[in-house]
Amino acid sequence: MLLLAAQSPHDAIPDVALGKRIFASQCAVCHGEGGTGGRGPALTHAKLAKAPDEESLRKAIAQGIPPEMPGAWQLSVREVASVAKYVQGLGTVLPEKLPGDARRGAQVFGAKGCGGCHLVDGVGTARGPELTAIGAKRNGAHLRTSVIAPASHLPEDYLMLEVTTAAGRTVRGVRAAEDPFSVQLRDAGGALHSFRKGELKQWRHLAGESSMPSFAKQLSAGELEDLVAYLAGLRGNQ
Repeated sequence: MLLLAAQSPHDAIPDVALGKRIFASQCAVCHGEGGTGGRGPALTHAKLAKAPDEESLRKAIAQGIPPEMPGAWQLSVREVASVAKYVQGLGTVLPEKLPGDARRGAQVFGAKGCGGCHLVDGVGTARGPELTAIGAKRNGAHLRTSVIAPASHLPEDYLMLEVTTAAGRTVRGVRAAEDPFSVQLRDAGGALHSFRKGELKQWRHLAGESSMPSFAKQLSAGELEDLVAYLAGLRGNQ
């Protein structure tokens, strides 16, 4: 089994160029060129569900994630570190010059109640995706589209549900958990609802729908550009 502890400080110093070459030859067959996904999941996310930090990512590469991903026993400690560093950079967007004013955009964010669904640096509510580092993972064009047409850019694990109880009550919300026998969803008010499928009159997946409304008619052109500039400047600890 590959040991992750380095023999000397130099052993684990990553080389992104080396990591890119190894990824292209050994990882892209499942994760796609540039980590865009294929037989394996896409890796172009702000945080990977099964490897949220560099240490856990190195471990996942070296030891694998049974049963779907084998361990890279053939790689040295430095090669593992290099692949991990390359993967961490996938999807990272370089800062770009945008026409809006980020300071005014922060005011728009507050005035439109965006913090009612989104967290930024621990402030707000986590009903929707956290935005603390969104600018490091999404460019201005993507952010602009997400504001005016939210359903066009949904996270991979995001799914809206609609259930109808035996009494005829209909509840819509974002799926929180689901198995063959039960389903949980969180409604627009943030309340969590749990149901046994066998007791429901109807339940259905609303693929391609978003709980976030379009702000196309709620923002002026200037407000939209300011909001996009603010979101693009949210880069976490970078």
